[in-house]
Amino acid sequence: MSSEQTPTPTSESTVVNNNPVIVGLDIGTTKIAAIAGRKNEYGKLEILGFGRANSNGVQHGMVLNIDQTIKAIQKALENCYASNPTLILDEVYVGIAGHHIKSLQTRGDIVRQHTDDEIRQEEIDRLIEDQYRTYIPAGDQIIDVIPQEFTVDNFQNIPNPIGYSGVKVGANFHIITGDKNAIRNIKRSVDKAGLRTQDLVLQPLASAAAVMCDQDLEAGVAIVDIGGGTTDLAVFYEGILKHTAVIPFGGENITTDIKNGLGVLKTQAEQMKVQFGSALSDEAKANAFITIPGLRGMQAKEISVKNLAGIIQARMSEIMDFVSFHLKQVGLDTRLLNGGIILTGGGSQLKHLIQLTEYVTGLNARIGYPNEHLAGGHIEELTKPMYSTCIGLILKGYNDYENKNKQFEERFRKIEVPAALQKAAVDEVLATLEAEQTVIAEEPAMPQIKERKTLKTFMDSFKNGLLELFKEEGDAQL
Repeated sequence: MSSEQTPTPTSESTVVNNNPVIVGLDIGTTKIAAIAGRKNEYGKLEILGFGRANSNGVQHGMVLNIDQTIKAIQKALENCYASNPTLILDEVYVGIAGHHIKSLQTRGDIVRQHTDDEIRQEEIDRLIEDQYRTYIPAGDQIIDVIPQEFTVDNFQNIPNPIGYSGVKVGANFHIITGDKNAIRNIKRSVDKAGLRTQDLVLQPLASAAAVMCDQDLEAGVAIVDIGGGTTDLAVFYEGILKHTAVIPFGGENITTDIKNGLGVLKTQAEQMKVQFGSALSDEAKANAFITIPGLRGMQAKEISVKNLAGIIQARMSEIMDFVSFHLKQVGLDTRLLNGGIILTGGGSQLKHLIQLTEYVTGLNARIGYPNEHLAGGHIEELTKPMYSTCIGLILKGYNDYENKNKQFEERFRKIEVPAALQKAAVDEVLATLEAEQTVIAEEPAMPQIKERKTLKTFMDSFKNGLLELFKEEGDAQL
């Protein structure tokens, strides 16, 4: 692995960090990247490991050759381990894309039994769970169900209904589906590489999490992630995910166009695109040429930089036309998106792409970098837009982890024990502890050291004491 791929684990504080290490795995058409990260006490991601490998078994975001994909994933993992040998990688959040991805809008409602009580998280979970029974075409599978705005009786556009009370609660949902075989191939490749898929995340949503801030969400933006095999789109308006789409063209299509149009090898086409490419032919110099060595003694070939830019512009204009089409579908092609378009992904680094995007779509555009959520001390390589999806997958993992902890804490707070029972339980546990200490003191001296009473053992005793009390109360009532 190259030296630029080897990060040094960041340590901004000597405070013990008990947050879990979460791994994002981006299985792309041109590369497979594995990044391990952990949030510090400031909520920023510390990158603990990073590895990447060339991808050979994936086309247009879909795994077609499982064996080659497994080898590429294992190579990326080896590089990640080499960057930090102390890592333990077993569970990963995996990005998914491909032209098989579709989305639909649905509506769901439930009638509540206890109308005077506040709406609880369990009811929202049941409402979301009901949407997984939505009819979809045979051969497809629901990947994710994303609530949009909620309603409670006559109250509309509620972002979070918990705490409200009413007879009926409902919501509009954005459901993302994909081909079962494509999803199975991804999971099988990850499993055979020795990992376990924690969750599949739509790539544009992961990229959006990495490059977007709260202000972008409020203003309304379109995230355009230009990858190797596909261009992924996610549209946010008024803080809500309004639309997602996968456009079946990306950087690989541009490379193929250059290869066929100029009669060069694919590796030469990729190098020319990266080093001399431009998304606007008018910005290219008419008298500039690139010299390509001839094959097997043939004469060298002169390539016009302006012709190269013309080929790139034609394909990028087509991609941006698709973006405009999808924005018109949801009625957001005018100035409603005050945040404009955020370009990210490896293909977003083309010169003059911002100008072309603004010309075709009529919206302001900028490049989105995934460095807003990163702690200091990471390597510069990870601030490139091509790693937005991988960083976003880690953020998605932390969002799940924090939501689960929050729900657990809320349920724990609802457990109430009467004061009399609390006092009786504490008195009984303390008496038990005192008796145990007396027995220990009377025993003859032993060579081994007695286990010290810890907070855990005390809490275990406390719990057992409570259980016994409840048993006795139940027996007395019978």
